[in-house]
Order: sequence, then structure tokens, then C-alpha cells
Amino acid sequence: MSKKYLLVLMLICFAAIAMADLPQPNIPIIRKQLIRAIDSKQITDSLYQSLGLFPQRTGVINAYRGALEALKAKHAWNPYYKIKYLNDAEDTFKQAVTQDPHNIEIRFMRFSVEHNVPGFLGYTKNLTADKEEMIRQVESKNYGTADQPLVIALIKFMLASKQCTSAELNTLNKQLAELK
Repeated sequence: MSKKYLLVLMLICFAAIAMADLPQPNIPIIRKQLIRAIDSKQITDSLYQSLGLFPQRTGVINAYRGALEALKAKHAWNPYYKIKYLNDAEDTFKQAVTQDPHNIEIRFMRFSVEHNVPGFLGYTKNLTADKEEMIRQVESKNYGTADQPLVIALIKFMLASKQCTSAELNTLNKQLAELK
């Protein structure tokens, strides 16, 4: 019995050491690649596959995978695959938000996808919740994984989205002025 316990303990230690040696994702590089993926099916597919190699995916990595699934829908020509990829994106975003519900980068990705998908497809059910959470986090200056340029882009996107009330617009404009 104790030999089995020792063997299991050694396997767990070796697995932990092996996992520690795996490269960690570089979020700023992934951000830049995602912007390039908007107009490139090849970059979308390549980045999606590379993010799939990380065995321990954080909420942010899952959100990037969700955004890439939405881009796969954009790049697909077959309507069946467009809907399939959007469904996959919705599930992946849900998982990402569950993992890190207050992360504005995750909420921003889901918000921007839902904002840009035609409303009649029914993928807009999280717009209000994401908008409110992003405004709360921006107001409290809890940017999480988002750097200042991303926060500025997030605020500008929300201002232009026509999804915000006048009070929310005032809050966002105030926060934007403080960041510049």
C-alpha cells in the first residue's frame, strides 16, 4: 500500500515539474495576433491551434479562443459552420467568464463579438451584463490583465457602440480623460 502511495506521489511531482516547464502564453503578443486574425483566416486558424496547446487554459486564454472561434465563423463560407463556430464561441466565452467573472478583457472580447454579430441570430444576451461589469471595473480601475492601451480601446469601443446610457457615457468619458 505504501509503495503505491509513494509511486502516485512521485508521478504527481513529476507531472507538476513538467507542467512548470511548459511555456506560458504571452498575452500582449496574442492580442496583436488577434487583431491581425480579424482579416486573415490563416492567422485565425494558426493562433487557435497554438492556444489549444496549453493544457491549463486560464479564463483569458479561453476568451481568446472564443474570439478566434467567432473569427472562424466570420471566415467560414458555409452557413452551417458559421453557426457552429458561433455556438462554440458562446460556450467558450461562458467558460471564460465563469473562470474569471470580473476580468474586463474577457468581458470586452465577448461584448465586442456579441455587438458585431447580427442581432437576429440571438447571440446578444450578454451585452448588458458585460457592459455593466466593464464599467464597474473601469470605474474601480480594476483592469486585471488589460494594459492601458487596451483599456483605452475598450472605453472608445464602448463609447462608439451605442449600447451605453448617457450616465454610462459620462462615466466612460471621465475615465478616458484620466487615462490620457
